[in-house]
This record gives sequence, structure tokens and C-alpha cells, in this order.
Amino acid sequence: MAIHTVDRGDSIPSLAHDNGHFWETLWNHPQNADLKRRRRTPNILNPGDEVFIPELRLKTVSKPTDATHKFERKGVPAKIRMQLKMLGEPRKNEPYSLILDDKTIEGTTDGDGFVEAFIRPNCTGGKLILTNTGEEIPIALGHLNPIDTVSGVRQRLSNLGFYCGDGDEVDDATKTALAQFQGAHGLPKTGAIDEATRGKLHSLHP
Repeated sequence: MAIHTVDRGDSIPSLAHDNGHFWETLWNHPQNADLKRRRRTPNILNPGDEVFIPELRLKTVSKPTDATHKFERKGVPAKIRMQLKMLGEPRKNEPYSLILDDKTIEGTTDGDGFVEAFIRPNCTGGKLILTNTGEEIPIALGHLNPIDTVSGVRQRLSNLGFYCGDGDEVDDATKTALAQFQGAHGLPKTGAIDEATRGKLHSLHP
């Protein structure tokens, strides 16, 4: 049994996969109850969080020796889902190549501009290439911090086009981005991280 200190890029599914568990085993373990309460989703952890990883339990199965037996290993793939927009409108029916680690997935965005694909739980990222325009969008999986952190707010603002970088400081660039985001969504332009702003951010970028 071990306590794992979360590093950038970690998530419950990736840690479970790397340690031979189903993600529910870690997420629902009593010793991770406080983490589950604070983070609310297994896909977004904060660097420095601690995750309890239990020892593997071996399963034994009795079978006769004079026959051939087939055993099936269960797997739990993860799923990526992202929406593409331009000037607030979904980029629908756009062909793309999604390159994640060593796998390439060809597809077309749906009517709401969404890209969806099954991936390995410990996939670290890659890029999305839009076929018609040649645009390349970098993807870093597991690198989004929780919405209740300053860095998580800044990441979401930047991803939505209100660029202010990353980090745990509410600097002038962050205040400007917050005010622009607030103005674009009918919120008071305070330049501060209040609950209404955090809620709107989370609704657009969970």
C-alpha cells in the first residue's frame, strides 16, 4: 500500500491504470474519501494532492488441467471529449486527425463541434489537426487543475481565448482576462474570481 503525491498530468484513471486497478477502486476507497469530496471528479487532480493506492488482490480460479480455457482481461478505456468553436459558434462537420501518444484517430466533428474518442487511461496528450485548415491544436491530458484553484481558473480562461497564462498568482494579466470574460458573459466586470465567475467558467469548461 502506498500514498502517491500527485504530479502534473496525473489523474485517478491514469494512476489506477499504471497500478493495475480499476479507477473506481481508487476513487471509492475510504482512504481517498476526503480527496473525492474536494475534487469531485476523478479526472482533475491538483499537483500535491495525495492518493492512497492499495495493494493488488490476487484472484484464483480453479479449472481442470485436461482442457483449454480462455481468460479475458477487463479494461477500462477513458474518453476524451472536446468542443471546437470559432467566434462563439461550433465548428461542426470538420474533418480532423487526433494524434494521442502513438495512436491516430480520424474523424469529423459533430453538429455541435464536438470531438470524442476512446483513449488509454494513462494517455498524456498529443495534438488535434484540422484537415481543411491545417490548424494544429496541442492537447495536454491531466494538466488541468481544479476550478477552485487560481491556476485552474487561469488555465480555463486561457483555453477559452482569454489568455493570461498559468500559475497561482492573480496578476494584472489575470485581472484583465477575468474582466474580459465577465463582460463577454454578462457578469459584473470586477476582474476578481467570484463565485458567479467561477460557476460560469466551470459550465463552459468543466
